[in-house]
Amino acid sequence: MSVMIILIIVSLFVASGFLVAFIWAVKSGQFDDASTPSYRMLWDDATTQKKINKQSSNHKQKSNGN
Repeated sequence: MSVMIILIIVSLFVASGFLVAFIWAVKSGQFDDASTPSYRMLWDDATTQKKINKQSSNHKQKSNGN
């Protein structure tokens, strides 16, 4: 029975630690913008595709110039 009391006390400390970490994250602004990260994936893909197209066109120009 004493093991159960120890486990309950330990679990309360762990839970309070997670609560403190969550409150700290909210106050530091970790959850301010929830929608932009999902769109950023799409924006990065378009930017990456433009870079790939530029590199391939530069490569074609160099190979045609030789």
